[in-house]
Amino acid sequence: MNNCVCIVGGSKGIGAATVKEFAKSGYRVAFTYNNSQKAAEKLCNELYEYGVVSFKCDISCKSDVKNLYLELKKRFGFVKNIIINAGIAQQKMFCDITEDDWDKMFDVNIKGAFYVIKEFLHDMVLNKDGNIITVSSVWGITGASCESHYSASKAALIGLTKSLSLELGPSNIRVNCVAPGIIKTEMNEIHGEDVLSELAQQISLGRLGKPEEVATVIKSLCSNDMSYVTGQIIATTGGFMI
Repeated sequence: MNNCVCIVGGSKGIGAATVKEFAKSGYRVAFTYNNSQKAAEKLCNELYEYGVVSFKCDISCKSDVKNLYLELKKRFGFVKNIIINAGIAQQKMFCDITEDDWDKMFDVNIKGAFYVIKEFLHDMVLNKDGNIITVSSVWGITGASCESHYSASKAALIGLTKSLSLELGPSNIRVNCVAPGIIKTEMNEIHGEDVLSELAQQISLGRLGKPEEVATVIKSLCSNDMSYVTGQIIATTGGFMI
Protein backbone atom coordinates (compact mmCIF):
# COMPACT_ATOMS: atom_id res chain seq x y z
CA MET A 1 0.00 0.00 0.00
CA ASN A 2 1.31 3.45 -0.90
CA ASN A 3 1.07 5.52 2.27
CA CYS A 4 2.99 8.63 1.29
CA VAL A 5 1.32 11.99 1.93
CA CYS A 6 2.35 15.57 1.24
CA ILE A 7 0.63 18.21 3.31
CA VAL A 8 0.99 21.58 1.63
CA GLY A 9 0.96 24.16 4.38
CA GLY A 10 1.71 21.97 7.38
CA SER A 11 3.72 23.98 9.89
CA LYS A 12 0.91 25.44 12.01
CA GLY A 13 -2.76 25.12 12.92
CA ILE A 14 -4.83 22.61 10.99
CA GLY A 15 -1.82 21.74 8.84
CA ALA A 16 0.38 20.83 11.81
CA ALA A 17 -2.41 18.79 13.38
CA THR A 18 -2.79 16.95 10.07
CA VAL A 19 0.94 16.24 9.88
CA LYS A 20 0.79 14.69 13.36
CA GLU A 21 -2.35 12.70 12.55
CA PHE A 22 -0.86 11.09 9.45
CA ALA A 23 2.58 10.52 10.99
CA LYS A 24 1.19 8.77 14.05
CA SER A 25 -1.00 6.63 11.79
CA GLY A 26 2.01 5.17 9.99
CA TYR A 27 2.14 7.34 6.87
CA ARG A 28 5.36 8.65 5.35
CA VAL A 29 4.84 12.38 5.73
CA ALA A 30 6.28 15.43 4.03
CA PHE A 31 4.94 18.93 4.55
CA THR A 32 5.66 22.40 3.27
CA TYR A 33 6.00 25.79 4.87
CA ASN A 34 6.75 29.24 3.50
CA ASN A 35 7.40 31.84 6.21
CA SER A 36 7.19 29.62 9.29
CA GLN A 37 10.60 27.97 9.36
CA LYS A 38 10.90 27.86 13.15
CA ALA A 39 7.47 26.27 13.50
CA ALA A 40 8.38 23.73 10.81
CA GLU A 41 11.65 22.84 12.53
CA LYS A 42 9.90 22.48 15.87
CA LEU A 43 7.29 20.15 14.35
CA CYS A 44 9.94 18.00 12.65
CA ASN A 45 11.83 17.72 15.93
CA GLU A 46 8.68 16.75 17.76
CA LEU A 47 7.98 14.03 15.19
CA TYR A 48 11.60 12.97 14.69
CA GLU A 49 10.89 9.30 15.40
CA TYR A 50 8.35 9.23 12.57
CA GLY A 51 10.76 10.54 9.93
CA VAL A 52 8.65 13.55 8.99
CA VAL A 53 10.38 15.92 6.55
CA SER A 54 9.65 19.53 5.65
CA PHE A 55 10.31 21.64 2.56
CA LYS A 56 10.21 25.39 2.11
CA CYS A 57 7.82 26.16 -0.72
CA ASP A 58 5.88 29.22 -1.82
CA ILE A 59 3.00 27.54 -3.62
CA SER A 60 2.20 30.72 -5.54
CA CYS A 61 5.62 30.27 -7.24
CA LYS A 62 5.54 27.72 -10.06
CA SER A 63 9.24 26.88 -9.83
CA ASP A 64 9.01 26.27 -6.07
CA VAL A 65 6.21 23.77 -6.63
CA LYS A 66 8.15 22.08 -9.43
CA ASN A 67 11.16 21.70 -7.14
CA LEU A 68 8.92 20.30 -4.39
CA TYR A 69 7.58 17.66 -6.77
CA LEU A 70 11.07 16.65 -7.92
CA GLU A 71 12.38 16.41 -4.35
CA LEU A 72 9.48 14.25 -3.22
CA LYS A 73 9.70 12.09 -6.35
CA LYS A 74 13.36 11.47 -5.56
CA ARG A 75 12.73 10.72 -1.90
CA PHE A 76 9.41 8.84 -1.96
CA GLY A 77 8.65 7.92 -5.55
CA PHE A 78 4.89 8.08 -6.12
CA VAL A 79 3.08 10.47 -3.78
CA LYS A 80 -0.45 9.16 -3.56
CA ASN A 81 -2.02 11.66 -1.15
CA ILE A 82 -1.90 15.44 -1.54
CA ILE A 83 -3.46 17.73 1.08
CA ILE A 84 -3.70 21.37 -0.05
CA ASN A 85 -3.99 23.32 3.17
CA ALA A 86 -1.76 26.34 2.49
CA GLY A 87 -3.64 29.59 2.36
CA ILE A 88 -3.81 33.19 3.49
CA ALA A 89 -6.61 35.34 4.90
CA GLN A 90 -7.30 39.04 5.28
CA GLN A 91 -10.08 41.17 6.72
CA LYS A 92 -10.97 44.28 4.71
CA MET A 93 -14.10 45.99 3.55
CA PHE A 94 -14.61 45.38 -0.15
CA CYS A 95 -14.15 49.05 -1.00
CA ASP A 96 -10.70 48.95 0.63
CA ILE A 97 -9.44 45.79 -1.07
CA THR A 98 -6.70 46.66 -3.53
CA GLU A 99 -5.93 44.85 -6.74
CA ASP A 100 -2.73 43.59 -5.10
CA ASP A 101 -4.77 42.23 -2.16
CA TRP A 102 -7.07 40.42 -4.55
CA ASP A 103 -4.28 39.02 -6.70
CA LYS A 104 -2.24 37.82 -3.72
CA MET A 105 -5.27 36.05 -2.23
CA PHE A 106 -5.98 34.18 -5.44
CA ASP A 107 -2.30 33.54 -6.24
CA VAL A 108 -1.90 31.62 -3.00
CA ASN A 109 -5.34 30.13 -2.37
CA ILE A 110 -6.23 29.16 -5.94
CA LYS A 111 -3.27 29.40 -8.29
CA GLY A 112 -1.17 27.63 -5.66
CA ALA A 113 -3.62 24.73 -5.66
CA PHE A 114 -3.51 24.72 -9.46
CA TYR A 115 0.30 24.49 -9.48
CA VAL A 116 0.39 21.69 -6.91
CA ILE A 117 -2.26 19.54 -8.58
CA LYS A 118 -0.70 20.04 -12.03
CA GLU A 119 2.69 18.79 -10.80
CA PHE A 120 1.53 15.70 -8.92
CA LEU A 121 -1.43 14.66 -11.06
CA HIS A 122 0.50 13.01 -13.90
CA ASP A 123 1.87 10.32 -11.57
CA MET A 124 -1.58 9.74 -10.10
CA VAL A 125 -3.08 9.21 -13.56
CA LEU A 126 -0.26 6.81 -14.54
CA ASN A 127 -0.78 4.83 -11.34
CA LYS A 128 -4.58 4.99 -11.56
CA ASP A 129 -4.64 5.93 -7.91
CA GLY A 130 -4.60 9.03 -5.73
CA ASN A 131 -6.30 11.30 -3.25
CA ILE A 132 -6.47 15.08 -3.46
CA ILE A 133 -7.90 16.93 -0.48
CA THR A 134 -8.45 20.66 -0.65
CA VAL A 135 -9.05 22.72 2.48
CA SER A 136 -11.65 25.42 1.94
CA SER A 137 -13.67 27.19 4.65
CA VAL A 138 -17.22 27.62 5.83
CA TRP A 139 -16.88 31.14 4.40
CA GLY A 140 -16.42 29.56 0.98
CA ILE A 141 -19.92 28.13 1.42
CA THR A 142 -21.72 31.02 3.09
CA GLY A 143 -19.57 34.07 2.33
CA ALA A 144 -18.27 36.41 5.03
CA SER A 145 -18.59 40.14 5.56
CA CYS A 146 -15.28 42.00 5.13
CA GLU A 147 -13.64 38.87 3.73
CA SER A 148 -15.04 38.83 0.20
CA HIS A 149 -11.75 38.03 -1.54
CA TYR A 150 -11.00 35.26 0.97
CA SER A 151 -14.52 33.84 0.65
CA ALA A 152 -14.37 34.00 -3.14
CA SER A 153 -11.04 32.15 -3.24
CA LYS A 154 -12.31 29.44 -0.89
CA ALA A 155 -15.51 29.09 -2.94
CA ALA A 156 -13.32 28.62 -6.01
CA LEU A 157 -11.58 25.71 -4.25
CA ILE A 158 -14.96 24.06 -3.81
CA GLY A 159 -15.75 24.44 -7.51
CA LEU A 160 -12.32 23.08 -8.40
CA THR A 161 -12.84 20.07 -6.15
CA LYS A 162 -16.19 19.17 -7.68
CA SER A 163 -14.96 19.59 -11.24
CA LEU A 164 -11.81 17.53 -10.71
CA SER A 165 -13.73 14.75 -8.98
CA LEU A 166 -15.79 14.32 -12.16
CA GLU A 167 -12.78 14.52 -14.47
CA LEU A 168 -10.47 12.26 -12.47
CA GLY A 169 -12.92 9.63 -11.22
CA PRO A 170 -12.31 7.36 -14.25
CA SER A 171 -8.61 7.31 -13.25
CA ASN A 172 -9.52 6.15 -9.71
CA ILE A 173 -8.42 9.49 -8.26
CA ARG A 174 -10.65 10.82 -5.53
CA VAL A 175 -10.97 14.56 -4.91
CA ASN A 176 -12.67 15.87 -1.80
CA CYS A 177 -12.80 19.10 0.17
CA VAL A 178 -12.89 19.86 3.87
CA ALA A 179 -14.51 23.16 4.81
CA PRO A 180 -13.64 23.98 8.45
CA GLY A 181 -15.78 26.30 10.51
CA ILE A 182 -14.44 28.43 13.34
CA ILE A 183 -11.33 26.57 14.50
CA LYS A 184 -8.96 27.64 17.27
CA THR A 185 -5.97 28.55 15.11
CA GLU A 186 -3.57 31.44 14.80
CA MET A 187 -5.31 32.54 11.60
CA ASN A 188 -8.61 33.03 13.43
CA GLU A 189 -7.00 35.11 16.17
CA ILE A 190 -7.47 38.12 13.89
CA HIS A 191 -11.15 38.06 14.90
CA GLY A 192 -10.45 38.79 18.59
CA GLU A 193 -11.81 37.02 21.67
CA ASP A 194 -15.10 38.94 21.75
CA VAL A 195 -15.94 38.06 18.16
CA LEU A 196 -14.88 34.42 18.61
CA SER A 197 -17.05 34.18 21.72
CA GLU A 198 -20.04 35.52 19.80
CA LEU A 199 -19.38 33.09 16.97
CA ALA A 200 -19.17 30.17 19.42
CA GLN A 201 -22.71 30.98 20.55
CA GLN A 202 -23.89 30.43 16.96
CA ILE A 203 -22.36 26.94 16.81
CA SER A 204 -24.65 24.00 17.62
CA LEU A 205 -21.98 22.33 19.74
CA GLY A 206 -21.42 25.60 21.59
CA ARG A 207 -17.66 25.83 21.13
CA LEU A 208 -14.90 26.46 18.62
CA GLY A 209 -13.39 23.50 16.83
CA LYS A 210 -9.94 22.04 17.43
CA PRO A 211 -7.38 21.60 14.63
CA GLU A 212 -7.16 17.92 15.54
CA GLU A 213 -10.86 17.48 14.81
CA VAL A 214 -10.33 18.70 11.26
CA ALA A 215 -7.18 16.62 10.86
CA THR A 216 -9.00 13.37 11.61
CA VAL A 217 -11.55 14.13 8.89
CA ILE A 218 -8.78 14.87 6.38
CA LYS A 219 -6.99 11.62 7.17
CA SER A 220 -10.19 9.60 6.98
CA LEU A 221 -10.82 10.87 3.45
CA CYS A 222 -7.52 9.30 2.37
CA SER A 223 -8.30 5.92 3.92
CA ASN A 224 -9.60 2.84 2.13
CA ASP A 225 -12.72 3.13 4.28
CA MET A 226 -13.64 6.17 2.15
CA SER A 227 -12.84 4.53 -1.20
CA TYR A 228 -16.33 5.34 -2.57
CA VAL A 229 -16.34 9.00 -1.52
CA THR A 230 -15.39 11.70 -4.00
CA GLY A 231 -16.53 15.20 -4.97
CA GLN A 232 -17.76 15.90 -1.45
CA ILE A 233 -17.51 19.06 0.64
CA ILE A 234 -17.22 17.99 4.27
CA ALA A 235 -18.22 20.91 6.48
CA THR A 236 -16.41 20.42 9.79
CA THR A 237 -18.23 23.27 11.51
CA GLY A 238 -19.75 21.85 14.70
CA GLY A 239 -23.14 22.79 13.31
CA PHE A 240 -22.29 26.40 12.40
CA MET A 241 -24.59 27.84 9.71
CA ILE A 242 -26.28 24.56 8.77
